Amino acid sequence: MPAHAGSCPAEGAAPKGILRRRPERWLFKGIYGLVLASALVAALDVPGGEANPGQDALWVLLTALTSGAAHGYAHVIAQRASGDGAAGASSRLRAVLAEWPLIAAVLPTVVMLLAAAGGWWAEDTAAGTALVLNTVLLFALGTSAARAAGLGRLSSCRAGLLDMLLGLVVIAADALIE
Repeated sequence: MPAHAGSCPAEGAAPKGILRRRPERWLFKGIYGLVLASALVAALDVPGGEANPGQDALWVLLTALTSGAAHGYAHVIAQRASGDGAAGASSRLRAVLAEWPLIAAVLPTVVMLLAAAGGWWAEDTAAGTALVLNTVLLFALGTSAARAAGLGRLSSCRAGLLDMLLGLVVIAADALIE
């Protein structure tokens, strides 16, 4: 059987645990979700525009759900096109549900926007805080995944810093565009 990008490492090759079983999937889906949430919150937070954090939270969540479903279904199409056989309904559903880390990654942003909708803070504050939190989470996710893959502390921190750079790029672009 050919090796796939998402295949598990050999038994005993990596420690067990939620991030350690398939760190490459968490890294990909988590980073994708955090960058998606950051880009959306930056785009939806228009200076001088009427604040609607509840609607913004809904857009972030719906976009993540749609992106996860599209990504999962793209795996099904790719599997079908590669000749690995036709996927049944249950395997199609599993492929879509396997995208849950992407959706989980946008939830802190959604919660912050909903808190702004509830009047706990201004939408600008929620958006800025979400951008900073997502950037810190990018560092944490990148570092954790690198550690789970067996890299040392310094190499893991470098990997986390590179992931964090994605969040900083979104923040810089948001500042330049506004």
